[in-house]
Amino acid sequence: MNDRYGEDVLAGDWRARGRKVVPQLAAERGLVVELPDGFVGAVVGVEKGNVGLEDRGGRVRWFPLGGGFLVDGEAAVLTVPKAAAPGRAYTASGSRAAPAQRARVARASRIYVEGRHDAELVEKVWGADLRAEGVVVEFLAGVDHLPAALAEVGPDATRRIGVLVDHLVPGSKEARIAQQVQGPHVLVVGHPYIDVWQAVRPERLGVLEWPVIPRGVEWKHGVCEALGWPHADQADIAAAWQRILGRVRGYTDLEPSLLGRVEQLIDFVTASDQ
Repeated sequence: MNDRYGEDVLAGDWRARGRKVVPQLAAERGLVVELPDGFVGAVVGVEKGNVGLEDRGGRVRWFPLGGGFLVDGEAAVLTVPKAAAPGRAYTASGSRAAPAQRARVARASRIYVEGRHDAELVEKVWGADLRAEGVVVEFLAGVDHLPAALAEVGPDATRRIGVLVDHLVPGSKEARIAQQVQGPHVLVVGHPYIDVWQAVRPERLGVLEWPVIPRGVEWKHGVCEALGWPHADQADIAAAWQRILGRVRGYTDLEPSLLGRVEQLIDFVTASDQ
């Protein structure tokens, strides 16, 4: 029978009505967290009920797990991450994690990338896979140095070189260099982005797309300015990259155009005829 006077306002937990439920998030490594005092850091570990947060300067501070944190600007309760189910562990690249084993001796084959940021991103997502395969990643400090680096190494069937370059599009300087050095023991692949920053999905930064920077403006400085981040000097640019890298948890945070190219290079330098 319907109650013409409505339900009793004191029935149930009336004190909780209207309260916003604060979500609980596992303190997974790499999760970027902010505190009310302005401290921002990425999770580096959880020990004895505390979470370690590393700021952009590399300093680590420890805080009790629980409430009082902000994630993407919203309040959150940090909890202990669940242990991976036995036999179901995966690497950040999405590969099935190999059982614990002794470190493999590095192969003669190498993967070259253009710069430090490229190397750090590859290490974060594919590092476990590369160590299992004994593949070393080196950065060139610019694609202009690639011909000289290859001449020094002398690639052959037992010493293959895979190269990942930025902005590999028809007519670009990168495309001309790639065509110059490509060979049976050298594979050059790339993504279409101006910089590897763009290979991180923009949603991870809370935007729909990467800013379009006018010609004549240094791209990274322009991006930081458009996003409202400090951009006065190289230290600000380095801090911006650490902020971006801290949002990357695994392969799902990267664009497919980068994922496929890195996997292609790994396959090339670990070919069975070596």
